[in-house]
Amino acid sequence: MRSARKVYSGKERAQMLAQVETSISGGTTLKSAVKQAGISEQTYYHWKKAAAPRSDGDDLKDLVALEKENKRLKSLLAERLRTENAELKRKLGLQ
Repeated sequence: MRSARKVYSGKERAQMLAQVETSISGGTTLKSAVKQAGISEQTYYHWKKAAAPRSDGDDLKDLVALEKENKRLKSLLAERLRTENAELKRKLGLQ
């Protein structure tokens, strides 16, 4: 027969996650660290994922900025290669 599920507050979850992280950094295995905290490994991973910082939805802005930077760098490289090519042609007397 199952016992009733315990519902932990956000503060309790954060404390338990910190306790597990401290135990792991001290050399304890994850399995024993979560056992000491009184939670399952699955619960630990679920809480850890939920506590992870989320992106602010700026992914599209970041992508557009990266594409703009990529275009700028490509044109800069193309100009540098044109200049270098012209210099080589001049030195070889091909122009």
